[in-house]
Amino acid sequence: MSEDHYAYVLTIRDQWWKKFQARNQAGKHVHSYVYAGQQAPPKRTLKLFFYVVKPVGEIAAYADFIERRIGDAEELWDELGDESVFVSKEQFKSFLSDRGKAVFVRFQNLKDCSRWIQRETLLAFLGRKKLPQRGLYVDKKTAEKLMRLMG
Repeated sequence: MSEDHYAYVLTIRDQWWKKFQARNQAGKHVHSYVYAGQQAPPKRTLKLFFYVVKPVGEIAAYADFIERRIGDAEELWDELGDESVFVSKEQFKSFLSDRGKAVFVRFQNLKDCSRWIQRETLLAFLGRKKLPQRGLYVDKKTAEKLMRLMG
């Protein structure tokens, strides 16, 4: 893996972020963020940063990336569904909106940080005007700086 893909800033809605926080506080160690369809980043990385989109607009946490699994939604649910924030297969199917494929981005060691990084600070830090809707890769040096800032 290249140094440029050391970490990935994953955009996440507040409703899903709160559910991951609850899972983490309940002692769950491995989690899966689910995308509907077949295409979702990241392919390979070491760390994930969780940017909670508006109205929050801050990086709230980071975790260790395990893998990205793409495939048949039913099979992935049967194998990894308990790692997701969905409480039932019906809720999972409703989220997919009749798509037969899904992506599970697996991660562990979720660290909810004491100091969240605001959107404006993050953009200035990255030298960008806006964040891509699906997130972006950051290099090792940047990732380490972000982790230090977050405490």
